[in-house]
Amino acid sequence: MATDYGGQATYGAQTWRGGQPRPGSRRPGRPGSRRRGGARAGRAVAAVALVVGVGGLGASLVGVATQLLPRQFTARQQQQIIDWEVGKRWRVFPAGKIFPASVRYPLSAAVFGDGVGLTLTASRIGIARQATCPAATDAVIAAVLARDGCQAMLRATYADATDSYVVTVGVAVFGTTAEASAAQRELAATARASARHPDLAPPGVLPVRFAGTPAAWFTSSRRQLSASTNAGTYVVFYTVGYADQRPLEPVAADSYVDSELTSLGVGVARAVVSVLAAPLPRPHCPGTPGC
Repeated sequence: MATDYGGQATYGAQTWRGGQPRPGSRRPGRPGSRRRGGARAGRAVAAVALVVGVGGLGASLVGVATQLLPRQFTARQQQQIIDWEVGKRWRVFPAGKIFPASVRYPLSAAVFGDGVGLTLTASRIGIARQATCPAATDAVIAAVLARDGCQAMLRATYADATDSYVVTVGVAVFGTTAEASAAQRELAATARASARHPDLAPPGVLPVRFAGTPAAWFTSSRRQLSASTNAGTYVVFYTVGYADQRPLEPVAADSYVDSELTSLGVGVARAVVSVLAAPLPRPHCPGTPGC
């Protein structure tokens, strides 16, 4: 309702002076009451709309803030990233980095019985071409590797400082750490079974010979020790023998020879593992949008 300067009040089609309605007309109070009630309802609806709008804006701001915050990787995603980073090393690292030219390894003091150990050196004789896992291992080992997804085998041969012993180290490549671990568990069971037959060459990686070197006579029948270990997406094998044409012998009966052959094999295998499976920090998002 509005009032003009002449004192005449207006409300719809009704007109009166001094606030008095014309005869026969309805009292103006009731329509005014309905309008005031409608205004209050409108204000309530507007308030509800405002609350809903503010809530929607808040939700939108939370969504935007979440997108701008650094992404949090799950434990599974972190492991997948680590597997990918470690697993690509065999492709991108030079062969001479995977298989160092020389390796230093310890010989336990217990061998000498005087509390003093030695640090010995093995030298690389040669690096073989990449091979398939079945082509580079015994059949029983190849079956295990195939079941767990072995992709390739890398091999190199080393000799000790006196050229008396030779060792071939082999790297079986897998797609994930879980696959490599599963393969190693099966290989450990195979190794325990083969230990019951010391008169047979221990199954494992096949030796790689190089003519005109101490490894010229290193054939499968002359393997004395074989073993494996896993790290990251790899299973690393080693097999050790004599540089001469000596056939398989029960080296476990000679503690010194057994220790020296084992130290050579383990030392070279660890050197390769330290390159290919060097630990990585747990992956995290650097904090940029879209990470």
